[in-house]
Amino acid sequence: MTLNNYNLKEEKDRFAFLADWYDPTASLLRRYQLFFYPHDHSVEMFDVKNQRVFLRRTKYEELQPRDLFVGNRVNVFSRQLNIIDYGDQYTASKLGSKKERTLALVKPDAVSKVGDVLEMVTQANLMVANAKMTHLTWNQAADFYVEHQSKPSFNSLVQQLSSGPVIALELVGDEAVSVWKNLLEPPDTAAAAHKETPQSTPGQFGSDLVHSSDSLTAAARELEFFFPTTVCHGPINTALYSQCTCCIIKPHAISQGLAGNIINSIAAAGFHISALQMFKVDRANAEEFYEVYKGVVTEYVDMVTELSLGPCMVLEIHGDDVAKTFRDFCGPADPETARHVRPATLRAIYGIDKVKNAVHCTDLPEDAILEVQYFFKILDG
Repeated sequence: MTLNNYNLKEEKDRFAFLADWYDPTASLLRRYQLFFYPHDHSVEMFDVKNQRVFLRRTKYEELQPRDLFVGNRVNVFSRQLNIIDYGDQYTASKLGSKKERTLALVKPDAVSKVGDVLEMVTQANLMVANAKMTHLTWNQAADFYVEHQSKPSFNSLVQQLSSGPVIALELVGDEAVSVWKNLLEPPDTAAAAHKETPQSTPGQFGSDLVHSSDSLTAAARELEFFFPTTVCHGPINTALYSQCTCCIIKPHAISQGLAGNIINSIAAAGFHISALQMFKVDRANAEEFYEVYKGVVTEYVDMVTELSLGPCMVLEIHGDDVAKTFRDFCGPADPETARHVRPATLRAIYGIDKVKNAVHCTDLPEDAILEVQYFFKILDG
């Protein structure tokens, strides 16, 4: 079957993408056409170079329509594919015309409420594509607000933004710029919401607590500031590397929109999140991170696969004797066991099975700093 044969298919039955996959065995970058059939959640892949079918049409429910956009990385049967372009005009017009990226910047006074912000993102049908906690210097905050430097409020804006840690979120979704902006400050209703329903979205998170990009142009500039596409790494993370432990909100929990709930549970239990960042872990790094479990737990291979399935959110939890207390708070590795003996733990509440158990936490206190360093120093280096 040739590529032309694929193009003869009824376009409205499926979406098409161009995707790259790095083959570690052959040390080659391979290119495929990836086809997704939304009505039955099936996929197929066509090898562009060799002009042959690579994967026959197969049901694959792990892949969701919201994951399919240019620039994202998806996992199809343990292969991490980078989506580089739309495969046909129908897909581009159907999925690409409304897809936008915007910045949500959680300011210092609202960082403790980031779980609520993430829940808002999920409820708005937007997806977090990137996230990072950082502490801006005065000069960095001034650079971010450079367009406002002629305003009387410029100094106070810079002072507020540099007064403590902030969390930058890259949001992706249909008309993301206007959706997020209106969610924070709906036109003509913001004042009423603040007065009449202080617990509503705009009353809780107005522009004074969470920044939203004003336009696509502004969003592009602001996202480049925090998540640069060049060799520059942008503002540094806030990891402390002392009196800390590591928590990873696993890819399955991220894709299910549970990150906000999990972070709220962690905060409600009195734990302090001193660093937060989203990572896309490739299989080699996942194997390296989980090496201590190799040959020890039977789920090792599946654990590696899960960690490399999609983006995860890594937290540094800071406090006295925190490695032990946070491990206890996460609960037994098997959520079924946790629900029987420790029903209030994270894995009991949010876990599915031993592999998809919502979170990873450092098991041995002596490994805590090493695990935090692996992400916030090595992978973010």
